Amino acid sequence: MIKENAKLILREVDQVLSLVDQSQVETLISAILDANNIVVCGAGRVGMAIRGFGMRLGHLGFKAHTLGDSTVPGIGKGDLFLVASGSGETQTIYDLVEIGKKNGAMVGLVTGNPESRMGKLADVLVQISAPSKTKAVEGLVSIQPMTTLNEQSLGIFFDALVLDLMEKMGETHDTMWARHSNLE
Repeated sequence: MIKENAKLILREVDQVLSLVDQSQVETLISAILDANNIVVCGAGRVGMAIRGFGMRLGHLGFKAHTLGDSTVPGIGKGDLFLVASGSGETQTIYDLVEIGKKNGAMVGLVTGNPESRMGKLADVLVQISAPSKTKAVEGLVSIQPMTTLNEQSLGIFFDALVLDLMEKMGETHDTMWARHSNLE
């Protein structure tokens, strides 16, 4: 049964990620490459997906932080506040987006709901068309509970984005390992 379930899950993730607009991804890549500092943020399991991406950005050599860490700098003009929110409506994250905008940071949003309040504030947006707690996706019904498909799709999306960034930056496994923590 586990193998069958895994195949169904992978099919669902593939269906979601096949809909990602590459031009949106290229705009996000440009924003990442141009940023002085990058702060990533998300709530719950979405937050876990973007936290992993923030770590990889650090391994790529970016000044990247996850909101909530004690070393997060103030952000402003020239910085990127990169948020993941399936619904684009989570109040606590929305409040932070407003603060980031007020301080002059560029706001990037990865969401399933571009028409959301966060979507309207975002400077850069990538749509991941997976069902969220507030928005269904026509023609897509997941076998998985709650918003699991969205969170899985985000994790794979961010890992694929790392590969794009590696290629554009001339990074390798070895150059990234050289930036990995040795306090293990």
